Amino acid sequence: MNGISKMLAVARGQEPADLVLTGGRIVNVFSGQIESADVAISGGRIAGIGSGYRGGEQIDLQGSFLAPGLIDSHVHIESSLCVPAQFAQAVVPHGVTTVIADPHEIANVAGPAGVRFMFDASRDLPLDVILMAPSCVPATDMATAGGTISASDLDTLRREGIVHGLAEVMNFPAVISGDVPMHEKISAMNGRPVDGHCPGVSGKELCAYIAAGVGSDHESVTVAEAAEKLARGLYLLIREATNARNLDALLGVVTPANSRRVCFCTDDRTPSHLLADGSVDEMLRRAIARGIDPIEAIRMCTLNPAEWLGLCDRGAIAPGRRADLIIFDNLKNPQARRVVSCGRLVAQAGVSLSPPSSVPAPSLGSCRVDFSRLNLQIDAKSDRVRVIGSRPDQLVTDHRIVPAHRLNGHAVASAANDLLKIAVVSRHGTTSAAVGFIHGFGLTAGAIAGTVAHDHHNLVMIGVDDDSMLTAGRAAVADGGGLAVAAGNNVLARLALPVGGLMSDRPVGDVAADYERLIGSAKQLGSRLIDPFMAMSFMGLEVIPSLKLTDKGLVDVDRFNIVDLFVM
Repeated sequence: MNGISKMLAVARGQEPADLVLTGGRIVNVFSGQIESADVAISGGRIAGIGSGYRGGEQIDLQGSFLAPGLIDSHVHIESSLCVPAQFAQAVVPHGVTTVIADPHEIANVAGPAGVRFMFDASRDLPLDVILMAPSCVPATDMATAGGTISASDLDTLRREGIVHGLAEVMNFPAVISGDVPMHEKISAMNGRPVDGHCPGVSGKELCAYIAAGVGSDHESVTVAEAAEKLARGLYLLIREATNARNLDALLGVVTPANSRRVCFCTDDRTPSHLLADGSVDEMLRRAIARGIDPIEAIRMCTLNPAEWLGLCDRGAIAPGRRADLIIFDNLKNPQARRVVSCGRLVAQAGVSLSPPSSVPAPSLGSCRVDFSRLNLQIDAKSDRVRVIGSRPDQLVTDHRIVPAHRLNGHAVASAANDLLKIAVVSRHGTTSAAVGFIHGFGLTAGAIAGTVAHDHHNLVMIGVDDDSMLTAGRAAVADGGGLAVAAGNNVLARLALPVGGLMSDRPVGDVAADYERLIGSAKQLGSRLIDPFMAMSFMGLEVIPSLKLTDKGLVDVDRFNIVDLFVM
């Protein structure tokens, strides 16, 4: 008997199921009600819901709640600093059974080979990783990336079944202006879902962006921005990342009339954040605590993202759908006690029951910096400089103009004024580099550095003095890339990320422990940010306003061009 015939026979009650869950209270995301019924599972699918089913294995849920497995609607696995198998070890015990992953970090390092690695490394996991095709590799021509992905590459990845749709289209000016190569990338998806990325875009420009075929956005930071995007037809993906925390600010936009167009996503979370707080399950609990109806909140991380992405085989407990399930005891504070993925018990009491698989990482990208040619000194051209003003818990920055601090004809850092030096250096086989200034990191001594710098992932260094910056930079690029803290000639802490300079294949707990040591060392040097490394990684992202630094120079994102460090 083949799979479908067996499932239908189980549904009719004529054949035993593989597994029957009895005595549970089903969260029905279709009806909005709690339903007392048994669930019969066959071949990884839900065959029947009701009473009288029998199976080879039976689990009595004793009144616990049963909900669909959670779906993270947009995430970059690379930001966990772990390969997919270790990322799964972190999120599956929290009830996450599907993630919609954009591998554009590794793609910016290694091109299509990076995407294929993430696909291969995500096979046979207790977590279903749905890859979206990176849309902007490189993000713009104002930074040097290690890889490129063309419309032809996207078409090939789609035809090979590696990608499901098009990931966040960050170059929104190109979309709005009708740039032909950008629209060829959208067309290459042949009608598949297209995720958006349009911070602050509104009015006629927003209309043009949506008319191009974009269907979602996760960059809203105010209720007004989110409401306009919902009203114009976008799915709103509310984000709560490690360094971009928008949940509390945006929950006020959610109403019974629009909630079916709202999803939750984590975007970028560090290993420490994932292990300590969880994934979208944390957002679910916080939304309920803020007054969102529990079943409505569960829809936002199950049925809603499934419908937005056309994943009709999951997102609900219904016949024929994947048996991805979470079992918990408190509807107002859902904490996964058991997790079922594709009909298999994969986590219990917060612990994964599936050993992580191991996929050898090919040589992905490069990590080459010629420090002998690197000069971080800045000749003072005037008395005023442009400064990146970082904001706590946000990706957007301020474009500030402040008096320059001058010493022997050079513009220098001033720790007393929280004016630090920032440098971005190409690690992808070129020698381009740029140096500027930044507020908000609070270091009073030393420097931090890393090869994680969205989206080009060049070497970025922030510090009080040049010697500390160079020491941290050398430590960061050693062993294929990583993160480091230094003071003078001493390396205080480091984390090796040999997979593309972005990820480690070590256990996620070990990576998290090393990461916490990095943060601790940075705070000993005066940093007042919750996570200075995650914050640093976005200071070179030239598609999020207002001022950023790449290896090619200082980028005024609002004007979308490179500007001089000095104001004449």
